[in-house]
Amino acid sequence: MPLWTAAILTLFPEMFPGVLGASLAEKAKDKGLWNLEIYNIRDFTTDKHHTVDDTPYGGGAGMVFKPDVVANALDAILEQHPERKTWPKVYLSPRGTPLNQVTVNTFAAKPGIILLCGRYEGVDQRVLEAYEMTEVSLGDYILAGGEVAAQVVCEAVVRLLPGAVGDPATHTEESFSSGLLEYPHYTKPPVWRGVEVPAVLRGGNHAAIASWRHRQAEDITLARRPDLWRRWQEKK
Repeated sequence: MPLWTAAILTLFPEMFPGVLGASLAEKAKDKGLWNLEIYNIRDFTTDKHHTVDDTPYGGGAGMVFKPDVVANALDAILEQHPERKTWPKVYLSPRGTPLNQVTVNTFAAKPGIILLCGRYEGVDQRVLEAYEMTEVSLGDYILAGGEVAAQVVCEAVVRLLPGAVGDPATHTEESFSSGLLEYPHYTKPPVWRGVEVPAVLRGGNHAAIASWRHRQAEDITLARRPDLWRRWQEKK
């Protein structure tokens, strides 16, 4: 079975593997669970100056990725690997749909993903439409480029791959997996700085523990993420 592969287009290949070269992602890669391919967008220019951007039509500050350069990079990947035409093609952009666990699950269910890391003022809209790219955002803030966001997407997906996490049950109890934020966690010692671990967690009654954790998850979600709480209530 082919490895889940992330093909990343960037102007800064030296930023990779970044966090993907450590901890769980690195171990999963060493175990042969996934593969990382980095493409330097500048390698697909055709002029002697290796120009990747130009001024925006209509005026305004900043520069815009040229459509022909980005298309050259995408075409090179798709011509070499025709099966990737069906992969998600994602442009990491602050105007994209916020990344959530449902989207991550969708990406993990595919054989791989193509990630385009934005820079400057963005990418010519025509190339985004021509390749039917999905725009994804990490949140309502601006980064210098999409490289960090690409690493976030990959790490979120890799930990879902079979064999990447020791106990698969971990996924079912995490924040967002059920629709609620996760309940609090405690470990030894039983008393720390005068604060005791809740008695229910030390009592050995698994039904009572499950009930307590669920109530805690609901309370935390209601207090911190009313948007998630509303969706949770609608599902009930």
